[in-house]
Amino acid sequence: MTTSEDQVGQATATLQEQPFVSHLLELRDRLLRVVIVAFVIFLVLFPFANDLYTLLATPLIKHLPEGTGMIATRVIAPFLTPLKMTFVFAIFLAIPYILHQMWSFVAPGLYRHEKRLAVPLLVSSVFLFYLGMSFAYFVVFPLLFDILPSMAPEQITVSPDITDYLDFVLTLFFAFGVAFEVPIATIILVWMGIATPESLAEKRPYIVIGAFGVGMLLTPPDVISQTLLAVPMWILFEVGLLCSRAFVRDGDDEPPQPGAPQQVDEDLMSDLGTPSAASAPTSSGGGASTQAQNFTPLTQDELSAELDRIEDAQNTGEPNKPAAPKPPHSADVKAAGLNINAKLRLVADYRDEADEEKARALLYEVLADGDDDQIRVAKNILQQMDGDY
Repeated sequence: MTTSEDQVGQATATLQEQPFVSHLLELRDRLLRVVIVAFVIFLVLFPFANDLYTLLATPLIKHLPEGTGMIATRVIAPFLTPLKMTFVFAIFLAIPYILHQMWSFVAPGLYRHEKRLAVPLLVSSVFLFYLGMSFAYFVVFPLLFDILPSMAPEQITVSPDITDYLDFVLTLFFAFGVAFEVPIATIILVWMGIATPESLAEKRPYIVIGAFGVGMLLTPPDVISQTLLAVPMWILFEVGLLCSRAFVRDGDDEPPQPGAPQQVDEDLMSDLGTPSAASAPTSSGGGASTQAQNFTPLTQDELSAELDRIEDAQNTGEPNKPAAPKPPHSADVKAAGLNINAKLRLVADYRDEADEEKARALLYEVLADGDDDQIRVAKNILQQMDGDY
């Protein structure tokens, strides 16, 4: 290999590595922002650490026997435990900013219709997490601490350790915060096509049993907290099941009915960077569009020759230059049985994966079987792939 070839190879490697390195640098910057924000919140709350711990321990202190209170069994526990609680509380308060940084990092790689769904899901996830923590503090803790101390034997003085109590409370906060995300998980399963509302409704008995199993794993080993977690999870599953019916896919991946026209998805055309039918230039003549009303598919050889002529015309500026027939590559088995719109969506996936061979193969099929709008979309994509945009 010559010196010039070595330089070209090094330049190519640098161009290929640069996007990945830039992503790592962006991820580092966003993680630093998250750490700084959480640390600033911690510094603001640190002077009030003892007051915050007292507020956190109020549900238990109210139900302790008279003349008793909480104790510290370790020398450094009176200082370290409120410090730990303040740090965790600062992270909980920073969750909206943390999710915002995560969203800002992944949003450039999402399609427009995915962005429209992701933003409401992120907002509702934060709300449900805080709702789960509030439910644990205002509903579960009073019930739990009203029953547990009264169950102690007469000879036992109930004086919980402050560190053990903090660990217990943080476990319940996390468990209820995660459990209240069940509606979001249900909606995502339906939206991704992994399940349908009907199939989830049929599995309701197993989900109820699973809710009690999760309650057993995430909560301390007592029946009360397990039940107080499992029942809301079941109710939230029913809420998510009801809301998920609005996110059922409209059957884009199902074969079309014979003779039924296929409409090009506006979001898909926007994601691919191609103009929609509404923005396509038309000229009127007696009120009729100049676009062809009927399309007769060409034979394989005729289609290959026509595509070669179009590509040569775009690259050389000679529209009438003939080209030798070139059969298109066969599409991936993944595209078998899909309709035209689904194939266009798969083209977008192949382009994201830099697999132009499979993308071109599907575009040839769209040119052969699609209607006027779909053919225009396919030609525009071919022009983009050839570097005309």
